[in-house]
Amino acid sequence: MDSGAIRRRVALGLAVLTASGLLAVACPGSAQAASYCSGHKVRTVPFATGSVQLYRSGGYVCAMTVPKKQQSRKRPMSVSVQARGNRPVVDAGRFVHHAGPVTVHAGHRCVRIRGSVGSGSVSSGWILC
Repeated sequence: MDSGAIRRRVALGLAVLTASGLLAVACPGSAQAASYCSGHKVRTVPFATGSVQLYRSGGYVCAMTVPKKQQSRKRPMSVSVQARGNRPVVDAGRFVHHAGPVTVHAGHRCVRIRGSVGSGSVSSGWILC
């Protein structure tokens, strides 16, 4: 490769990085949510201290717990997704922004989601049947 081709590739790479950075700054909420779970949002299950957001893509279900109020300190959070007939997939710990994402292959089976932020929690029962 000659030096002109290398310069063009570097310039193209820099342009792509700059454009993606500008998109992340221009719409941080949508860029952030889209990067965690793939697919389309099918349900939001709210509770006193936050909500569990549920996404579906093909036969896969992805969930994450988001607190109602954003703070800069870590607090206990959890999220779990269980396809009927399988064990739940859990992400629990002390987080600042969200718990998860957790993804399971549900196919056409019902799923149960659970989530908590601090002392508040929710359990959905069997949904998406």
